[in-house]
Amino acid sequence: MNKKILGYSWKILTILIMLWVILGGLLFEVPSLLVVEQTIRNIYFHVGMWFSMIFILFAGFIFSLMHLHKFDPRYDRMANATVKTGLMFGFLGIITGMIWAQFTWGTYWVNDPKLNGAAVGILVYLAYVVLRSSIEDREKRGRLAAVYKIFAFVIMFVFIMILPRMSGASIHPGVDGNPALATGDLAPAMQKVFYPAIAGWMLFAWWVYTIVNRTDRITEKIHQLNAERI
Repeated sequence: MNKKILGYSWKILTILIMLWVILGGLLFEVPSLLVVEQTIRNIYFHVGMWFSMIFILFAGFIFSLMHLHKFDPRYDRMANATVKTGLMFGFLGIITGMIWAQFTWGTYWVNDPKLNGAAVGILVYLAYVVLRSSIEDREKRGRLAAVYKIFAFVIMFVFIMILPRMSGASIHPGVDGNPALATGDLAPAMQKVFYPAIAGWMLFAWWVYTIVNRTDRITEKIHQLNAERI
């Protein structure tokens, strides 16, 4: 009973936080900034989605290491589920970013190190999906996928977090020259929504991951039962 209560409690917390974020993002007061104006509200959603993507892909990085250590198919399945979940949040992050860019910069995409790095990171993980689908042997697929995923996370982190800062030419928020937050740190009123948003999106990403992993586990059992009947 205690485990069941604990299992529901974090989900209820996730729902409450996300309701707070949605309510705050749509209705709470935000500072009037040049250029971005009311679109600054998108920071609660766009940034949270990217944080959740990195968080869940990092979990997959850990699962891949565990798979190489124990060669347990369970960790391979879990790592694969994190990629499916991470790509979903990655695409949502790109879409919300493109909408924001259209309003701020007048175009959906610019030749920017941060944006290009994000695209490369997504492509690297899409290649992971292709790699898995091209190998039929389960053990070989698990080992190669785990090795690839470890390098994929490192490559993604470098392209998203390191290279854009080293280039010094990005206009994306969080880098020198940013037109959105150049006036200073996040306003105190926005911090009340922004920081819970980061936690909420991460919890939500984990929730989605558990659903994907459970679905994959059920699918595997169905395939095993069908194979035994044959």
